[in-house]
Amino acid sequence: MQTFLTGGLVRRARRVRFRAERAVAGRQAVERHAAAAPLLTATVSLRDAAEGAAGAGPVLGEGVWRLTVETTGADGRVRRAGLAVNEAPGPPTPTLPYAPHPRTGTLLRLVRCRGGRAAVQVTGARPRAELVRFEPRGDGITVHGRLVAARAPGRAAAVRRRDGLAVPVRPEWDGDRFRFALPLAAMAGAGPGQWVWDFRVGELPLGRWLTDVRDLPAAFPTPFRLVALEGGGLVRAHPHVTASGAFAVTCLDLGRDLEQKETS
Repeated sequence: MQTFLTGGLVRRARRVRFRAERAVAGRQAVERHAAAAPLLTATVSLRDAAEGAAGAGPVLGEGVWRLTVETTGADGRVRRAGLAVNEAPGPPTPTLPYAPHPRTGTLLRLVRCRGGRAAVQVTGARPRAELVRFEPRGDGITVHGRLVAARAPGRAAAVRRRDGLAVPVRPEWDGDRFRFALPLAAMAGAGPGQWVWDFRVGELPLGRWLTDVRDLPAAFPTPFRLVALEGGGLVRAHPHVTASGAFAVTCLDLGRDLEQKETS
């Protein structure tokens, strides 16, 4: 978090501290403002309680925290002032202004209280199945993920988007982390045509949820893959992340498709 002090506060300030749960000194940098007045930038890291107590900066639990800037002048006098939110819209960026913590899932947002003061709203993590990565190979695709604020359910499934048909998936667990091979043979063999499949770990949809990227398909483009199955079949698969963040796979049994074309 950054705050900017100008004018008399800067001239009188020798030390700047933020107060939330406790006082903490902020990193300071003095520069000249456009109006030739001194501008002091103070920075402090705010951390959620799920991260633990290690590291610098106040630890904020779930709830709403009002923020105060405390300055100490050369004469030892202490002054306190509330923070206001800079509501001027900035230029468009490829990332969102707020996103859940990539490890803990906790969301910290800067909000404006009714009286105009700034506060930090801390929202605890929701149960999620987070996609870590997927590894496409010539003979299959392996998916890696982890659970956030949830217990390992021991089961997973590929679910056809058209009608909800489920194909079981067998994940291997290591604590809250898991991996599984896509059951491409069963997915492609479930019916003729090309279909989109989503994935669920227990009751949780699998996806890239803990991210600040606005346009996930554009940021993480993936090509179609040809996969040679163990029984001799050939499947065209497209593992990808949708605009909503869900992990999905489009697949087509090329052997069956060629047979249909030849018979027709």
